[in-house]
Amino acid sequence: MAILERNDTGAIAHLTLNAPERLNALSDEMLAALQTELDALRDDRSIRAVILSGAGKAFCAGHDLKQMTAGRQAEDGGKAYFTDLFNRCARMMMSIQSLPQPVIAQVHGIATAAGCQLVATCDLAIAADSTRFGVNGVNIGLFCSTPMVALSRNIPRKQAFEMLTTGDFIPAHRAAELGLINRAVPETDLRQETWALAEKLASKLGAAVKIGKQAFYEQIQMPLEQAYAYTGEVMAQNMMHRDTEEGISAFIEKRPPNWTQ
Repeated sequence: MAILERNDTGAIAHLTLNAPERLNALSDEMLAALQTELDALRDDRSIRAVILSGAGKAFCAGHDLKQMTAGRQAEDGGKAYFTDLFNRCARMMMSIQSLPQPVIAQVHGIATAAGCQLVATCDLAIAADSTRFGVNGVNIGLFCSTPMVALSRNIPRKQAFEMLTTGDFIPAHRAAELGLINRAVPETDLRQETWALAEKLASKLGAAVKIGKQAFYEQIQMPLEQAYAYTGEVMAQNMMHRDTEEGISAFIEKRPPNWTQ
């Protein structure tokens, strides 16, 4: 049984974290499997949207604490292992946002610590209304510093700091209010809602979405004037695409576009 399963349906790739007995923890093996699939998806032009979900009763419970405890047995107390672990995790998270395809988290059960980070890192997220979210490391004396990076780029500063310092869970409806997820839906509708969104994204011109996703993350870090200059150039380049010309012509002529990509 693979620790990470990939199933493609048309232009949608569905990745399933498949270690339910460990609440789909981001173990060394899970991180490696995710990185391998993300690297493969980067160059897969047949895929236009990606769904990420978890098997069993939880989406992801964060890092594998048993592995981390074992890592402490090294002569240096585990410092080299931990540094490498968090660097590998950061690389995987950044790979999600550098993918040309939008990535949707399909979340249920719990998403805690690095699991909550994973939700925050995905471009979009839909959760079952029974889901709970937390960055709970402070409860065991380990502040969720790396999850904080993604979390603080998703939700307001004071709410992020409260979650990080109290270790409390928030329910799905609150996560939606804060912007951590796009929306909360009944658990019976979770798969249908996620796939409907993925299918809508996959129906768009892949080249345009790729350009737009990259520009989205670049411009959001820029001062206003620089962001407008950068995105103006991006749009000018986008206009040079043959399929963009076809899309505009189709709109004017009130017909479906005949895209080549």
